[in-house]
Amino acid sequence: LSNSGQEAGRRELVSRSLQSAQHCLEDQDFGTAYAHYLLVLNLAPELKTSVKETFQFTLFKWAEELDSLARIQDLFNCYEQALELYPNDEVICNSMGEHLFRMGFRDEAAGYFHKAVKLNPDFADAKENFYRVANWLVERWHFIMLNDTKRNLTYLKAIENAVRSGCKSVLDIGTGTGILSMFAKKAGASFVYACELSKTMYELARDVVAANNMEREIKLLHLKSLDLEIPKHIPERVSLVVTETVDAGLFGEGIVESLIHAWEHLLLPPKVNGSTRDYGRVIPASATIFGMAVECKEIRRHHRVGTQEVAGVRLPNSVQFFSPTYASAGSEETVEPYTTEKLSRIPGGYIPLTEPCQVMTVDFNNLQELKSLAARKPWKLSLPVTEGGMLDAVVVWFVLQLDDEHALSTSPSEETCWEQAVYPVQGLLDYSVKPGDTVSMEVCCQDCYLKIQKISPLTSECGMDVSEREDALSLGNEAELCHALAGLQTTNKRDGTGGGCVLESTEIALLNNGPYHQCFKAAMGKVLSSLRPRKDLQSMDVDGHGSGMHPQEGQTKSSLDVAPDPLYILDVSEGFSILPVIAGKLGPVRAYSSIEKEQHQAALSVISEANHFPKETLEFWLSHLEDESVVLQRPKSDKLWSIIILDVIETSGLIQQEVMEKAAISRCLLHSGGKIFPQYVLVYGMLVESQSLLLESAVQGTEPTLGFNIAPFINQFKVPVRVYLDLSTLPCVPLSKPVELLRLDLMNPLLNSSSREVKVQICKSGQVTAIPFWYHIHLDEDHSLNTSDEFSHWKQAAVVLDEPIHVQVGAELVLDVQHHKSNISITVKR
Repeated sequence: LSNSGQEAGRRELVSRSLQSAQHCLEDQDFGTAYAHYLLVLNLAPELKTSVKETFQFTLFKWAEELDSLARIQDLFNCYEQALELYPNDEVICNSMGEHLFRMGFRDEAAGYFHKAVKLNPDFADAKENFYRVANWLVERWHFIMLNDTKRNLTYLKAIENAVRSGCKSVLDIGTGTGILSMFAKKAGASFVYACELSKTMYELARDVVAANNMEREIKLLHLKSLDLEIPKHIPERVSLVVTETVDAGLFGEGIVESLIHAWEHLLLPPKVNGSTRDYGRVIPASATIFGMAVECKEIRRHHRVGTQEVAGVRLPNSVQFFSPTYASAGSEETVEPYTTEKLSRIPGGYIPLTEPCQVMTVDFNNLQELKSLAARKPWKLSLPVTEGGMLDAVVVWFVLQLDDEHALSTSPSEETCWEQAVYPVQGLLDYSVKPGDTVSMEVCCQDCYLKIQKISPLTSECGMDVSEREDALSLGNEAELCHALAGLQTTNKRDGTGGGCVLESTEIALLNNGPYHQCFKAAMGKVLSSLRPRKDLQSMDVDGHGSGMHPQEGQTKSSLDVAPDPLYILDVSEGFSILPVIAGKLGPVRAYSSIEKEQHQAALSVISEANHFPKETLEFWLSHLEDESVVLQRPKSDKLWSIIILDVIETSGLIQQEVMEKAAISRCLLHSGGKIFPQYVLVYGMLVESQSLLLESAVQGTEPTLGFNIAPFINQFKVPVRVYLDLSTLPCVPLSKPVELLRLDLMNPLLNSSSREVKVQICKSGQVTAIPFWYHIHLDEDHSLNTSDEFSHWKQAAVVLDEPIHVQVGAELVLDVQHHKSNISITVKR
């Protein structure tokens, strides 16, 4: 009896809890509702299917609330409880991933997105999320490196040499896919240990090693090498460390720090002449770093603002813009002091201004040398100028000596999978150099990075540094003097004040994009003049006394009473935008900027004042908002916007997330005759054959990895869309002309279709491997911007096909173009 009594009690409790949960939901008390559902599902697992949807709804609502209250631990606990109940629910997995991603836990987030995609390969939200993070998780260079047969072979041979000459125990630091560990095992090493910090890569390496039947022979550790201990993780010191934890600037992935630790704690002592005992050694054995100065328009336009005036707006000398690499020179934070570029593919090419010159060497088998590296004082380096031109950057690469016989070079003139480190030159008065001059710089190794600072030309006439010459200042006019002082001020203080404003390189390229600003100016002018009676504008311009909106008041003396109502303009484009200031030049407007950073707001205010704007012309929108998450709302309760500027395309070449939703809200906030910019966007694409895109997107079988089975595992992280592409220099053969793929209309949603078929004429026979795409951004019928032109601050993107398709000239290929949220998928209909 007691059993059936318990059963009745359980049923009673379950139904009461379900009712309570319903009531709580009606009162929008999601936290209590969630607690009731947990109880129900723990008591009555048989209800899992029937209450699943309501449970999900409650979970997501409660999670939003916890998120807004910053109760992060509670939020994740809720998700963990939910995933215990529904371990195979792709929607909960995906949502958990989204929260993690927003908190900055990309590695963990991707694990959940990946799981959601595995559970339901057709779940579009999870797929889109997974593709966005796969790029960070398994960085694209893994594919490029694994496809580089020459590199793999060179490492294999060096490891074989070492093992044959007596290195029997091996530690692979930063193993990635495990390829170097497998080389060591294949070469005959008795004990192989490998450590990997990234959770994703560690799990990938586990699968790879098992697939190659080496899981018993290679011990994988999910740890930083600095946390490895003997005998806890490894029984005794090893005779060989292999690693490829080098970036384009050689030291950026911490190789020096990890090798100092390895020599002190994990490796046998180095070889002593005449001794026969076992000794420790490192592959790579040493490296030589080279550098040269170059002229390069593409680097210049991303790191220096090269104009004093943008679409009629003067940029005063009191504001100086710098890119992050310059700012990092004196800051406390560890910012990479260089950017990376594949010079052989840089749009517009580059001109060497000096011969390549040796910057430094480092011996990885010498503990004292490694330790002295960080303590070494900065040293001066001078390169003689051999070719006249503009000093835009110092470019750095290295030769990695794996052992006495085997080396790899990352030089821009070699056919290599590597990029080079680029140190842009900024903050000078004069960038021109001529043969006979020298380029001087200061080199040091600090915070794991090779830093090259204070790059400046020395002219041949006088041995003094141009920036230090007193007479350089007296030569210029007053404006130049201010400019120089502002420059010196920022250089000395280097703390972000003193008129220096740090912008991302894409923001600098945008400021340098003249046609973009001209185009916006013309389109905005058109809208504003259509919204203001013509005579109004005329009389305003002539004597500042408008006839006003109310003719009867036109008689009064004060022009204030009768000035037309200002028109409201909202710019919610990403990053640093001077469009509000351009708008302010077009008559009585209130222009609102959505810039967030204080430094940026200060710079925009200075520009605004320098252009003699009345104070109220420019306002910072975020300071007017009660809830910063609701950016799109009316300017005032009784006013509407004349123009709303939205950012539609990310600089990566993809469509911004939620742009159609933003457009829908914006349409409700415009007064009649008002416009959203852009009004519509056309997506263009073409068919190409490109071996390089294939090599950058997926490992091509087992051949490049020398017979090891790695491709199927890493290729799970293959992303069908390649972003940040420079189409103008992509090695490829076009197989069709550009065609319009899709129209996204922000003003007129009825013209949008979520999918369409596009017929493409083949104009050359070959293998279609990819479909690059870009955009024509139409501000209105007459004014459009092309994201693939030479001034564009946007990059392009490309869909890479799973399998190449062979096509004959004259044939036709049908593309299926789908638009889901902000994701475009382009597939070939067979």
